[in-house]
Amino acid sequence: MSKGPGLFDAKVGVPLAEKLRPGALDQVVGQDHLLAADAPLGRMLAAGRMASVILWGPPGCGKTTIARLLAERVGLAFEPLSAVFSGVADLRKVFEAARQRRAMGQGTLLFVDEIHRFNRAQQDGFLPYVEDGTVVLVGATTENPSFELNGALLSRMQVLVLHRLDEAALDLLLSRAEETLGRPLPLDPDARAALKATADGDGRYLLNLVEDLAVLPPEPLLDSAGLARAITRRAPAYDKDREGHYNLISALHKSLRGSDTDAALYWMARMLAGGEDPLYLARRLTRFAVEDVGLADPNAVVQALAAWDVYERLGSPEGELALAQLVIYLGTAPKSNAAYKAYGAATRCARDSASLMPPSHILNAPTKLMKQLGYGAGYQYDHDTAEGFSGQNYFPDGMERQRFYRPVERGFEREIVKRLAYWDRLRQRKDEG
Repeated sequence: MSKGPGLFDAKVGVPLAEKLRPGALDQVVGQDHLLAADAPLGRMLAAGRMASVILWGPPGCGKTTIARLLAERVGLAFEPLSAVFSGVADLRKVFEAARQRRAMGQGTLLFVDEIHRFNRAQQDGFLPYVEDGTVVLVGATTENPSFELNGALLSRMQVLVLHRLDEAALDLLLSRAEETLGRPLPLDPDARAALKATADGDGRYLLNLVEDLAVLPPEPLLDSAGLARAITRRAPAYDKDREGHYNLISALHKSLRGSDTDAALYWMARMLAGGEDPLYLARRLTRFAVEDVGLADPNAVVQALAAWDVYERLGSPEGELALAQLVIYLGTAPKSNAAYKAYGAATRCARDSASLMPPSHILNAPTKLMKQLGYGAGYQYDHDTAEGFSGQNYFPDGMERQRFYRPVERGFEREIVKRLAYWDRLRQRKDEG
């Protein structure tokens, strides 16, 4: 299917992705959850109005195209800006032009690509023009708006999430590209599937790959290996200091917590392939060992520290194997957050009772005055008792005994449950005596 007429000129040298840019909203692929009649943008268009929105999605999913077509559909002048190349002076010119259009009865859709690149003060500059209707602001971003955009700006805009293109959408793009080229690409079925996998949901990247393959002869057909030699594999989409980083470490941590070892290995491999610092992973895996495995397997933290040490000694790439081994150990280990919860409960209790003194019998009495005041009086040395357990109170006087640590019936903590029960019985016996 070719693009609709009148929006872009079909000039020699124009990239295929530009030639195939949709000329109408019903030609946009993969975003029906926003553009269908009962979807957010579909309802806006049916009402003949356009509100300010943030289009948040991965590269190559159609953000710019949708913004341009929305302006055309509701009769607004389209003003595109890139936050990478624009500054305050550019914004002033756009706002002034929008004022003049408004005075003549025409509205303006201001499209700001990579809007998260504007600093907080620049973002604040949009507020009065959005509020008084001088412009309808459509911002595009690949980053999580809740991290990158001002709360004041977000409160005046609706955030719409665009999806990476699924296989059906990529299939449709590929068919349109081959129709425009006038012939199918020289790919066997496996290579065709590999081409879509390489695009990884990015329609623009897929069409760029198609353009590279279009110069090949129609025969012989390439298999997956031939395709890999013919194209350059893209770098993984992963920003070490942005949302992708937090999403993937969350996926790794929760996969381990859910004892899905294979999924955890996958997410770790994704992070390493994206350029993540292996020492960051070592630190997070050590945290997992104490937070989510804990005393269900006391050896987990030993394994974590050993893997960290091995990586620091071997470096990359051999050291990554130690981290993989650690992921397998943690994924298959019994899980318990009892120690984590016990520390949190003890911290809250300590905060609420911070002025209570220890009972006098467990205080040292290095001076005569302290002895006269009763420091240390009545203390029982546990090792001198028959069971090695005195059962004395060690909480502050007047404070009821607390139970912070509640081990689970998994792994080594099963043994700890027995130990605590033994001491509870002794304590009860001594209290009754």
